[in-house]
Amino acid sequence: MTATLKTEFNETISARLQEELGLDNKMLIPKLEKIVLNQGVGAAVGDKKLIDIAIDEMTAITGQKAIATYSKKAISNFKLRENMPIGVKCTLRGARMYEFLERFIRIALPRVRDFRGISDKGFDGRGNYTMGIKEQIIFPEINIDKVNRITGMDITFVTSAPNDKQAQALLKALGLPFKNNNNG
Repeated sequence: MTATLKTEFNETISARLQEELGLDNKMLIPKLEKIVLNQGVGAAVGDKKLIDIAIDEMTAITGQKAIATYSKKAISNFKLRENMPIGVKCTLRGARMYEFLERFIRIALPRVRDFRGISDKGFDGRGNYTMGIKEQIIFPEINIDKVNRITGMDITFVTSAPNDKQAQALLKALGLPFKNNNNG
């Protein structure tokens, strides 16, 4: 099953982007390469079960098995040893990526409290965009009754765009609602 957003991108959005950006070659149209979800679980130093809970939650959100990330160095002030699990990540590509993006834009973002659009300050200069989410309960896959602690996560959209202007045009065309900067 192909995501409707992927079909829409291939049929209409890419042609519109090519015209908007003034690209003469179809192969220069920026594309979404992958979406990376990353969640730090610092409290896992004291309680190992928190990593398993975070893995289960992210697996439910993405529809793909998430993996634990491990510390690289020992930091005594944080009671952290080398190779301790301290986070969870999941990388989405292809059909799952478009399916997640569609659910994120149409279902999860409208559930954010006091939502006025996402900031355009998360671009890194190379055409990638990173945003943070404060609560994982905006995703309908998470059962609120079973959540024992509210945690946030970072979502990174990796594009083939050479600069931030083209990346923002791509993400706007895909449906990400950026804030209007002209009214504060």
